[in-house]
Formats: sequence, structure tokens, C-alpha cells
Amino acid sequence: MNLRSVDLNLLVILDALLDEAHVSRAAERLGLTQPAVSAALQRCRGLFGDELLERGRGTMRRTERAEALRAPLKTLLAGVVEMVDPTPTPLAKIKQTLKISMADYPAVLVMQPLMAHLGRTAPGIDLVLQPWQGADAARAGLVAGSSDLALSVFPPSEDDLVRTELVGEHYVVAMRADHPAAREFDLAAWLAHPHVLVSGRGDTRGPLDTALAAKGLCRRVGVVVPTFQMVPGLLAGSDLIAMLPSRCVPPASGLATFAPPVPVPGFVLHLAWHTRRNGDTALRYVAQVLAEIMLSDVR
Repeated sequence: MNLRSVDLNLLVILDALLDEAHVSRAAERLGLTQPAVSAALQRCRGLFGDELLERGRGTMRRTERAEALRAPLKTLLAGVVEMVDPTPTPLAKIKQTLKISMADYPAVLVMQPLMAHLGRTAPGIDLVLQPWQGADAARAGLVAGSSDLALSVFPPSEDDLVRTELVGEHYVVAMRADHPAAREFDLAAWLAHPHVLVSGRGDTRGPLDTALAAKGLCRRVGVVVPTFQMVPGLLAGSDLIAMLPSRCVPPASGLATFAPPVPVPGFVLHLAWHTRRNGDTALRYVAQVLAEIMLSDVR
């Protein structure tokens, strides 16, 4: 291929098209007209020999080739930006939007102090908190470039992510103070009542259920909710029981807490981003502030 025939602007438009999977939204994001973006899409189809975006039922979906292009295209464009404009813009002058993937815990702990800090030091940085769909989806979003930062549990893997350990967490069993199981809490009392399971994807089983099954035990999941914030209110008004990260139980909730009656390992919360973003001043600054907020909460 003759590289002189490749228009770099075409790749910028393709990046937006693959992110949005929608011509009008990509045009709005780029400040271009819809016909111009549609024409660019046709040129990209010719360049890559693939439809890239296919029409579905009232929407467009990325082809397999398009999905494979997303991460390397992000890496290529990030490298060009770093090469052409290596001088960082002062924080106070940065105008940028960052997409962050995290569950409501730790979001409930960090978002207010994070926005207050950015308002004082980098007011042009805007944040989009994305719906939580689990650690695997968060990792995939970082690789594909649909997310910029993520807070979750990220075991090491070969995916070119930078991982920073933030805090260690342990689990507690929570229930209302006058719950029948609170009188003499043990394994039998724990399993005798329905449980709350938190899952952003609506899963009805979690790692705890797998561990219980290995011991020949099972629990009844009485309700599945998408956020940790919903749990304290549910516990206060029912005989439900929940196993939660310790920081998800508000000190003033009036809930009784116990150590799990079976061994349950804790976890380390990580902050992660893709290596292609190492030169992104805004991202690195927000990551630094997030880490400081989480560590100060521990202290």
C-alpha cells in the first residue's frame, strides 16, 4: 500500500465512527456535517475492504473487522498526537472529556471530592461516569478505547493496561440490627434467610455461590440489584441479608455487621488505563487525584 494515499483525517473520522457506531453522533462529535462523515465512511470502507458499520434494526453495528481495528487505531492516533504535540497543555487550559468506568462503590466515595478538586485546578476537564457492567467489560472498554479510566479488580493479563493498586478491601455480612439471624449469627442463620446480590449485569449467581457449592451448600438470592447504594435501604426494611465490601455499609446506617461465616477472600481495587494514554496529561492528572482520594479515605 502507498501510505501517501492514506488521509490521516480519514482515520480520525473512522475513530469517531467506530466509537459512536452512528454517523450523526460522530459528525456532532467532530464538528462536521453528516454528509461529510457519510462520505468518509464510504472511503474507509474502500480503504479497509470491509463494511465496518452495518445497518441493523434501526441502528448500526460494528463488523468483526471494525472491532479488531478499534484498539490499534486508538494506539496509532495517540502516538501521532504525542509525536506532533509533545508539550503538555497547562491543566487550567485543558478542554477534554474523560469516560470513567466504575461501580457505584467506589463512585459514591470519590466523585464529589474529585469534581471539587477538578473545579479548582482543571475546570475544563469533564467526566462521564459510565454504567457499570463488570470488570471484564471495563477491561474491554479500556482496550477498545471506549473508556479512558476504570476502577475495579484487574488481575494481571496481557492487555497493555497500566494498573495501580489503590486500597485493599474485605467483606462483611450486613443485616438490620433486630434481624432474627443477628441474635446468634452463624452459618445456619446466614443461609436461612434470602440474600441480596449486587450485579450490574443482572447475574443471579456470583463467586460466593460457586464457593458455597464446592462445600455442598447453597443460599437463596432473594433480590438482585444493580448498585450497592440500594442495599442498605433494602436491608433496613426486610429480613434480607447481604455480603458487601466493608465501605459499602454507611456508619450511620444502623445495620449490624458480622464476619462471613465461611472464608471469603478480600480484594484489591485497581485504577487502570491503557498504555497508549500514558502521554495524556488530563488522564494522568485525574488518575493521580483519584488515587489520592482513595488513599486518604483509607487513612
